[in-house]
Amino acid sequence: MTASITFRPDEEARRALDELVEDGSSVSAAIRDALIAAADRRRRERLRAEVAELAADPEDRAELARIREDMDAIRAW
Repeated sequence: MTASITFRPDEEARRALDELVEDGSSVSAAIRDALIAAADRRRRERLRAEVAELAADPEDRAELARIREDMDAIRAW
């Protein structure tokens, strides 16, 4: 999908964009990279939250303990 997007940066966003293009990157490339990085951070944050929720879930922890016991019982010597 090729689309043009227009945005109006505020002063903080303008400074950030200026910093991102200091190395000669185009504005388009800097914005694309920033969007991809932001989406990646958001995915990682959601995953961390999910892991923390599971780690705090007593039922999940009990199930994990049962699985470990079962695996220990069938482990090859």
